[in-house]
Amino acid sequence: MKMFNVVVLSAMMFFAGLAWAGEVSINKANAETLAVELNGIGAKKAQAIVDYRKSNGPFTDINDLQKVKGISLKTIEKNKKNITL
Repeated sequence: MKMFNVVVLSAMMFFAGLAWAGEVSINKANAETLAVELNGIGAKKAQAIVDYRKSNGPFTDINDLQKVKGISLKTIEKNKKNITL
């Protein structure tokens, strides 16, 4: 039920035109958190980030996210202020 509340709140804020994204560690966050906190990252891409991290070790630079299939520099740029290592 908690995830449902987060999704509903996120959708409401998005459609209200409000920017809502918190700081998120791409080396520590789970797929659910990545999907909620990063713009343009849905459940599949978030899981791909987690899977890449498990296979290749921690990211050393936020631009390393480009190594994950489906993550572009454009996506990284629009989330740059919220991404931490």
